[in-house]
Amino acid sequence: MPLHLDPEPVQPHREGLGQPRPALPKTLGRLLTETGDRPLVGMWLCSGSSVMAEIAAGSGLDWLLIDAEHSPLSLAQMQMQLQAIAAYPITPAIRVPSADPVTIKQVLDLGVQNIVVPMVSDADQASAAVAAARYAPAGVRGVGSALARSGRWGRVPGYLENANDYVSVTVQIETAEGVSNAEEIMQVEGVDAVFVGPSDLAASMGMIGRQTHPDVVAAVMSVVDRGRALGIPVGVNAFDPQAAQDYIAGGVRFILVGADVTMVARGSEALAQKWVPEVGVSEAAAY
Repeated sequence: MPLHLDPEPVQPHREGLGQPRPALPKTLGRLLTETGDRPLVGMWLCSGSSVMAEIAAGSGLDWLLIDAEHSPLSLAQMQMQLQAIAAYPITPAIRVPSADPVTIKQVLDLGVQNIVVPMVSDADQASAAVAAARYAPAGVRGVGSALARSGRWGRVPGYLENANDYVSVTVQIETAEGVSNAEEIMQVEGVDAVFVGPSDLAASMGMIGRQTHPDVVAAVMSVVDRGRALGIPVGVNAFDPQAAQDYIAGGVRFILVGADVTMVARGSEALAQKWVPEVGVSEAAAY
């Protein structure tokens, strides 16, 4: 059974008019601290399609990561995907393009509670990512929840006062420098989890396209070990099934094992190979 936890109980209308007040689900960061028997397993959403998002949301997986770094997504497309996912017991997150505070403000106002910030290689970059997701005085996020889906247009009681509890920040370590600075990154207040990207990490180590090289795997596992020692959940991207199993056995707390676009690509290729005689078998590039 999936590990997603039910949203908090709906709060009654404070004016006593009988209209329920919405409450927000638990964040990815909170789920990672409360579910210890197995890692949270999820997949990427890269197509920009709200239909694909809804299909994936009903799959039984634990979480979904909408990719706004490498995918051509508008704010409206991201919000439509979040709205499609909301009907299902699954936890969505968005990988923002960068730690730009304006972008993070806009993405959080869409109503996503969990962001993944890519290419974080030192503590200063991690601190900037956290600050972008927090209201003053703890950060620099602009206040606009009454006009946006984040606070359900002013219908979530105490959203501004409790905003830090409603938002989870995961930073992504993707370079050899980030691996070296992993402990300092994890000690930044407000970093809820660390997600390791083996693709860019392999490239930074001079082994582009070789995510399962033993040296790359060892670097990933060194981050996992530091996270375990410091009590910070560490996740990883692993499309290779054996690599995914090995990382799970090694103690990762959350993992992504596929993507909507690659599943369609490989599935359509398999259909062509079976039914179109002229089509040969080709090896797909690894992510």
